[in-house]
Amino acid sequence: MRIEVTVAKTAPLPPGAIEALGAELHRRINAAFPLADHHVQVRYAGGNQLTVMGGNKDDKARITDILQETWESADDWFSAD
Repeated sequence: MRIEVTVAKTAPLPPGAIEALGAELHRRINAAFPLADHHVQVRYAGGNQLTVMGGNKDDKARITDILQETWESADDWFSAD
């Protein structure tokens, strides 16, 4: 499964946030889908978007939930220091 998250470059995140978001998403997706082979990429682009390739509809819904939970809990896992 290939998961790509794009973040709008019009609202840049603090330094290191893209890498930290990618690492945290990878950790959480790996926990939710331990038997699946997956690749997570987070990058800046023209707008915010989630793309899930190689998964079914239920997988995309679960990954959407994981992304939302990860984003909302950024204070717990991201430190700009």
